[in-house]
Amino acid sequence: MFKRFVCIAAVMLAACFPSSSRAQQLAQDKEQVLWQKLQVTITDVDTHLDGAMGVAILDLSTGQKYLLHADEVMPTASSIKIAILAELYLQAQQGKLNLNNLYTLQQSDIVGGSGITEALTPGTTRLTLRDVAALMVSVSDNSATNIIIDRVGMENVNALLDSLGLNHTRLRRKMMDLKAASEGRENVSTPREMVLLLEALYRGKVLNKQFTDDYFKLLTVHKESYIPRDLPEDLRVANKPGELEGVRTDSGIVFTGKRPYVISVMTTYLRHEKDGGDAIVSISNATYQIFDRLSRASDLGRVISPHDTGNP
Repeated sequence: MFKRFVCIAAVMLAACFPSSSRAQQLAQDKEQVLWQKLQVTITDVDTHLDGAMGVAILDLSTGQKYLLHADEVMPTASSIKIAILAELYLQAQQGKLNLNNLYTLQQSDIVGGSGITEALTPGTTRLTLRDVAALMVSVSDNSATNIIIDRVGMENVNALLDSLGLNHTRLRRKMMDLKAASEGRENVSTPREMVLLLEALYRGKVLNKQFTDDYFKLLTVHKESYIPRDLPEDLRVANKPGELEGVRTDSGIVFTGKRPYVISVMTTYLRHEKDGGDAIVSISNATYQIFDRLSRASDLGRVISPHDTGNP
């Protein structure tokens, strides 16, 4: 009789206090509800967009993914600069170049869409390679980008991508090379591969810790872009958007507390470019709303805000 009582009590305790593995499974089941709701939101955005869209999202903590048309090859526009910057830092780590080396801006460097470099004085202005890279990333200066491409070599950027198994991501032309673009030599990738590239960089598969930290420091510099547009101003986001006629893209890592994630949204064949940008903003905001809660929540979903008063 006593043994029977003990067994019943054990069953009741197990029901009230599930094991850690069972509790973890219950938490994961609840998370799936949020992922399903995110899927509904993104599908709705895709349905109403007059154009083509691909999305890839990766939870860097659990490895869970969300993919929609994620293997469609699309123009990257300036998002390809994520790969160019990675090769620059890799060559610096290998000792092939020094990021502090000075470069003298030449008149022949200036191309359309240059931005800041058009206001600088050729033959006089001297910048470190890191400064040139900063212009490439922060204001998407096309002249600065071409300087970096010439320094690291287009074939080396693609070799790095090959080494990571990113066979659909290609740097095929320099910035504002309309002849190359008209001949089909566009810079391209897929949402899945943009996410995989950023994940590899985040996990230190490309650069050592010192160069990884500085790489993301540069990529995190504030810029006009879509992923962070409706997110908190103090949130750290390492991203690079891209814009071409009929194309809007953005790829990056959002450092949301305990649950950082990678997101890439690529749009093309847009009837209205603004709609593509708005679609990226909407998907980014919906994704952040989920990961922010997951970052601050207990296994049961109790969310602790920074200014929680502790009221029951």
